[in-house]
Amino acid sequence: MADHQGGYRYLDPHALAGMKNLTLIARGVVEGFISGLHASPYKGFSVEFAEHREYVPGDDPRRIDYRMLARTDRLYVKQYEEETNMRVQILLDASGSMNYRQEGKISKFAYACHLTAVLGYLMLRQQDAVGLTAFDRQLKFDLAAHASPRHFNEMMRRLEALEPGGETDIPAVLHRLADRFQRRRLIVLISDLYGEPKEVSRALHHFRHRHHEVIIFHVLDKAETTFSFQGVVAFRDLESNERIELDASYLRAHYLKEMAEFQSHYRQACAEAGIDYVAAETSMPYELMLSRYLAARNRR
Repeated sequence: MADHQGGYRYLDPHALAGMKNLTLIARGVVEGFISGLHASPYKGFSVEFAEHREYVPGDDPRRIDYRMLARTDRLYVKQYEEETNMRVQILLDASGSMNYRQEGKISKFAYACHLTAVLGYLMLRQQDAVGLTAFDRQLKFDLAAHASPRHFNEMMRRLEALEPGGETDIPAVLHRLADRFQRRRLIVLISDLYGEPKEVSRALHHFRHRHHEVIIFHVLDKAETTFSFQGVVAFRDLESNERIELDASYLRAHYLKEMAEFQSHYRQACAEAGIDYVAAETSMPYELMLSRYLAARNRR
């Protein structure tokens, strides 16, 4: 896998080189999150049935469970997972709002994709099974967790072909996934969290109720947190395409108050639920943000 890292659009070898000892730090974080999930010390040799998930176009028809079809009148495929250190599922928000960026800067979506690639690479380096789910209102694709270079290649192929767009319904998607994941795992949500905060928080609690560990990377653009606009500005909703012109100076104080409350709600809700909340502003290089978070988490 390491031989190909330079060929991945979202995996920058220079960024990886800059994260000194990050693999060891990540290993410590993982051990701190979940210990004793697998009694066997042997990794990657046995494959067993794990759970069902809904069929999505591109799935192998041979994995369809026709007994489930007969009972539910819906298509489900069987998931199989290697026996590995840990299972990690990255949930990537690919809705229209993630396509926002300041002029000349990296978009929230591109930032999130780089972060996804680095996290997947680090986890697979230590032979943890990693899956990737991309969503807006629905699941755009849903790759089960596996631990192999071939699987990582498929993750990167899907990630590089993914385009953000569409409206989002974060609570509905999270509840749906929390109902599906039966085995305890680490859930990594990468999103701007633009949904009704109380409903999103309830959905996050659903994962904790099922004994999953959760990390949230809250990806925002600096313009969203500072509202650095001047004069009359035409704003466009990237999900509904609705446009409106507003005087930025008139709106600024109210907007900044709402944004502070928005972020504060998630920080408090996550703290109460035992969820790691990480502010990930796109103005900070993702490798620096991730290194600081992992180092701080490892010291706890």
